Amino acid sequence: MSKPLEIWLIRHGETAWSLTGQHSGRYDLPLTPHGEDEARATAAALQGVVFDQVICSPLQRATRTCELTGYLAQARIEPDAAEWDYGDCTGFTQDQLAEKYPGWTIWRGPVPNGESIEQISARARRVIDGIKAEGGRVAVFAHGHFLRIFTTQYLGLEPERGRHFALATAAVCILGAEQGEPAIVAWNRKGRVG
Repeated sequence: MSKPLEIWLIRHGETAWSLTGQHSGRYDLPLTPHGEDEARATAAALQGVVFDQVICSPLQRATRTCELTGYLAQARIEPDAAEWDYGDCTGFTQDQLAEKYPGWTIWRGPVPNGESIEQISARARRVIDGIKAEGGRVAVFAHGHFLRIFTTQYLGLEPERGRHFALATAAVCILGAEQGEPAIVAWNRKGRVG
């Protein structure tokens, strides 16, 4: 009998822009010293957890978090797990963008010269399909908006529903099933999980 599917989502540690609230997207920022400490704390929380698959975004904030937790050697770098491409919104805060586009949120847009919510959702579904093909316990090291949309697609929800899933830096979430239905098992956890 195959192992039940269990997906552990691990957001990268703090960066200078996650601290200021700037949308970093594909801008390849390193972790701050505090972000590295957060990743080490996540490593302690994950101590002893064995994954059948490890998937990691190619952006350095995710790969460094994966490395500091001890799973990079096992990881498959997956371009589809990169953060939302914010296009011309990259580097700006929510408030700055709302001044330019009244009522703006990343969930409603616009995202000029960036990726639509449908495009990032399609990437998330491709990652999910790949995970399901192999099954088992899986770790996904990635980014706040990507992981929130990934969760909506796993649960069969509209991608905009990701706005309801707050996700801190270096937090861990677990997706699995409840009575045969996709479910959130743990969300936005710091410290020992599982």
